[in-house]
Amino acid sequence: MASMWKEFSKGLWREIPPFRLLLGLCPVLAVTKSANNGFGMGMAVIFVLFLSNVIISSVRHLIPKKVRIACYIAIAASLVVSIELLMQAYAYPLYQQLGIFVPLIVVNCIILGRAEAFAGKNPVHLAAADGLGIGIGFCLSLTFLGSLREMLGTGTIFGHQVMWEGFKPLTFMIEAPGAFLSLGLVLGAMNLLNIVQARRKGEPAPENPTPGCESCRGCAAGHR
Repeated sequence: MASMWKEFSKGLWREIPPFRLLLGLCPVLAVTKSANNGFGMGMAVIFVLFLSNVIISSVRHLIPKKVRIACYIAIAASLVVSIELLMQAYAYPLYQQLGIFVPLIVVNCIILGRAEAFAGKNPVHLAAADGLGIGIGFCLSLTFLGSLREMLGTGTIFGHQVMWEGFKPLTFMIEAPGAFLSLGLVLGAMNLLNIVQARRKGEPAPENPTPGCESCRGCAAGHR
C-alpha cells in the first residue's frame, strides 16, 4: 500500500506534469484558454494514461522488446479512439473546442514516457497508481492554467463571473502570448518555491529547480 501511495502521490507534486516534468506542453499551451477546456483535456488524458498503463503492464512480458514502442502506440491509439467517440456522444461542444488535440493524445510524450519508463517495467497495481497520479496531476495543471488565463482574460472561471464590476479583461491572456506568459509565471513561482524550501532545510539551492522525472531519463520514447 505504501508503494502504491508513493507512485500515486508523486504525480500530484514532485513529478507533476507539465510544471515538473515539462512534458505535454503543446496541449498545455493550446487548449487552456478556459478552465473548462483544460479540465476536459485533463480528464481525457487520465482515461488514456490510466488504462494504457494498466494494459501495458498486464502484457509487458508478451510484447517483444524490438516492437514495444509500436505496441504502446497501438494501445494508446485504441484508447484515444474510445475517448473520442465518448466525447462526440456526450460532450460534443467540448470535443469541438479541443479539436485536433484529442487525437494527438496518442503521441503525447506523457503517455509514451510513462509506458516506456514505468508501465513496461512494473506490476499492474503500481502502473495503475502511477498512471492515475500522473494523469490527475496533468488534469490539475491544465485546469489551474486554464482558470488563470480565463480569469485574467475574461473575468470568469468555468463561465462564472469572479472578478469585480468594472474589471477590464486582459484579452491577450486567452491568446497565444498569454499561454506562454502564464506557463512561465507558474514555472518561475514553482522554481522559486523549490529554492526557498531548500534554503529552509539548510540545503544548497538546486542548480536546476525543475529537473524532470528521474525514472524517465534515457527513455527511448523521447520526451519533448
